[in-house]
Amino acid sequence: CSTGCLIGPQQIEEQGIADRFEVDSAGTAGYHVGEPADSRMRETAQSHGVHLPSRARKFIAEDLERFDYVLPMDRSNYENIQRLNLLPAASRAKVVMMRDYDPNPGDGNVPDPYYGGRDGFENVYQILLRSNQEFLKQIREEYQF
Repeated sequence: CSTGCLIGPQQIEEQGIADRFEVDSAGTAGYHVGEPADSRMRETAQSHGVHLPSRARKFIAEDLERFDYVLPMDRSNYENIQRLNLLPAASRAKVVMMRDYDPNPGDGNVPDPYYGGRDGFENVYQILLRSNQEFLKQIREEYQF
């Protein structure tokens, strides 16, 4: 997946199926390319035993060929990705909103906690945890492993 996997890699490893996945994260805007995740998100993740070593990168059209699933976190990113999908290259990726897998999807967007307090980062962590758990469950059923 791309544009939104926070918890997925750890869950995949815990289930012993990491060899079946390639997980990445990217944004559709290049504001923070090369930077680590926000320190508040790293702290929140660390409090749950999740290490976030990655650096920000920009989502590119080739990601639609590289990945089977792309999970945008909000409508704006979804629309940006859909515009890339209009390129002549055939896309193999299924582009599905991250919160389409959330049992409590709210308005369908993962909120941006950047301008809020630390509780916003915990809220996003919990949203991604729920969404990734359900996504992984559905993938396991679809591919029967």
